[in-house]
Amino acid sequence: MTQPSYATAPGARRRRRGRGLAAVAIGVLAAGLLSACSGDSGKPVLNWYVNPDGVTTLTELAKQCSTDDYDIEIQLLPSGATDQRTQLARRLAAKDGSTDLMSLDPVFVAEFANAGWLEPLPEDVAATATDEDVLEGAADTVTWDDKVYAFPQWANTQVLWYRKSLAEAGGLDMAKPVTWEQVIDAAAEGGGTVGVQANKYEAYVVWINALVQGAGGNIITDNEAGKDASVDIDSEAGAAAATVIQKLARSEAAQPDLTTSNEGTSLGLMFGDSPGEFMTNWTFVYKNYEGLIESGDITQEDFDDLGWARYPATVEGEESKPPIGGIDIGVGAYSKHRDFALEAGECVTTSEAQVQLAVNEGLMPARASAYDAPELTEAYPADLLELFRTSIDSGGPRPKSAYYATISAALQSVWHSPRSVDPDKTPGESAKFLKDVLEGKALL
Repeated sequence: MTQPSYATAPGARRRRRGRGLAAVAIGVLAAGLLSACSGDSGKPVLNWYVNPDGVTTLTELAKQCSTDDYDIEIQLLPSGATDQRTQLARRLAAKDGSTDLMSLDPVFVAEFANAGWLEPLPEDVAATATDEDVLEGAADTVTWDDKVYAFPQWANTQVLWYRKSLAEAGGLDMAKPVTWEQVIDAAAEGGGTVGVQANKYEAYVVWINALVQGAGGNIITDNEAGKDASVDIDSEAGAAAATVIQKLARSEAAQPDLTTSNEGTSLGLMFGDSPGEFMTNWTFVYKNYEGLIESGDITQEDFDDLGWARYPATVEGEESKPPIGGIDIGVGAYSKHRDFALEAGECVTTSEAQVQLAVNEGLMPARASAYDAPELTEAYPADLLELFRTSIDSGGPRPKSAYYATISAALQSVWHSPRSVDPDKTPGESAKFLKDVLEGKALL
């Protein structure tokens, strides 16, 4: 979900990078062999733990950014964000010296930094990693306690994907900002559905948070107070978020698998015999559907019926707050080669690296200037790139807290199933439970 630190090339410190991107097979070493990766003699090896998104290009970046002084090797993390966090946390808690670089969901940067598991970026490196070219939503994800702890590598956001014919049948003018209420009503009127992520997992919290922020509120505030943060979800904004979820759950536009829906389940309902859907989902969707033309799963006419618009507003007249995700690159505080790892972190997050990830993998840049790269403007429609850029720049992050994993789990336990959400009860119940959990009065 779920961004980079698009640092410019540090020049003299980089030595003889590999050139050109070519497809290569990925060799993922078994965990038991990692202790040997850095070797007791010879050239050091930096282990870079990555999530499964864009691994082919990430492997090429590791090859390009290896130098005469060190090599970078890819180690693959599990597919789920929670499992990724668990594996990395176990290594770092054990002060593992072989965890050099890691790809982090932005919500885990604060937790890892607070625990002392991430190496703070030196001031000059931090200034480049978060300079004015970096989109605001992405830059915000790498800071904690007035320090920069990671390099944004790629940025992610959600937009509203839809069938143009369905919007027309539902009487919805997509040239104007639309609300969730309008989208749900239009889908039902046109015989279509609304696709969301509402399984009991992290992406459901992404939806809840975007709805709350879109109504002008927050799940928590005073985040750096940790367990003593102010729990604010029991509010008008929390009720507005619950109203949207309740409306969809009770609507004919709800998809049959609403309570177990995820990023992939609703993709198949966009095209086919049905009128289609409105769907909030990440930036990968465009390339996903474009690839189905060649395979014959959809026609060019189908693809031409695909539309996109800004994330729906929770409340009419209030600007929506699209979710912010992506990947940040952190340097392990216990790495045996921290200086090399910091240099490598800069290299794999340059503007050029971000463009490669966007063109090859559909993972969008965190630097504004990268959106003007010819390779990117040829790969995506101009208005879609602008929508991605503005959504990342003005979107809303999930709560930045050292206790984020606890906050997320507590919310999931009360707000799931979406069919049980009640605006009059759910925000208050979740606020009480979250407070009790943070204060040690209740268990997850």
